Amino acid sequence: MAGTAWTLNASDGELLVHTGVTGRAARMGHRLTIAMKRWQATVRWSDGEPAAAQLTVDVDSLEVLRGEGGLTPLSAPEKTLIRSNALRQLNAGRFPRISFDANSIEKSGDGYRLAGTLQIRGKTRAQTIDLRTDDLGDVWRLSSQARVRQSDFGVNRYSLLMGSLKVADDVTVSFTAQRTKDFADET
Repeated sequence: MAGTAWTLNASDGELLVHTGVTGRAARMGHRLTIAMKRWQATVRWSDGEPAAAQLTVDVDSLEVLRGEGGLTPLSAPEKTLIRSNALRQLNAGRFPRISFDANSIEKSGDGYRLAGTLQIRGKTRAQTIDLRTDDLGDVWRLSSQARVRQSDFGVNRYSLLMGSLKVADDVTVSFTAQRTKDFADET
């Protein structure tokens, strides 16, 4: 790969969080798609292979895009309330960033396996991410999905009706980006 580092941000792709609902009244709740609008990923290269990767996300860039399910469509005021609750649960004022640092990157069948640490709300846990890379000619497409258990990071899940409806503990984080190839990138 040409150069020694790639830097990607929200202009190159998207970082989404997908939530579920649990409890006896789960059918009343919305499964949410939340976009993180400000993030930056840096990949450092050595001898044509990725050697280190880091992702940093600004928590207050959280935006509720849509909700599926529920008894009624998700309204704009509900999206605002959900955002406010999420920022409070994540303690965004005290912990304004979420980060992932890969300390091991191994080639896999369709990309790379990144093993490292994920930090949310000041708590750090081991996390593995399978990153798919697709050669589209002039660009690389990067994509991944990873499950994160909120309780591992001290995030209290929002609930209603005395716990009969609550946000599922596991959320799915999806990442998709494209990176234009440099003239020296290997094809």
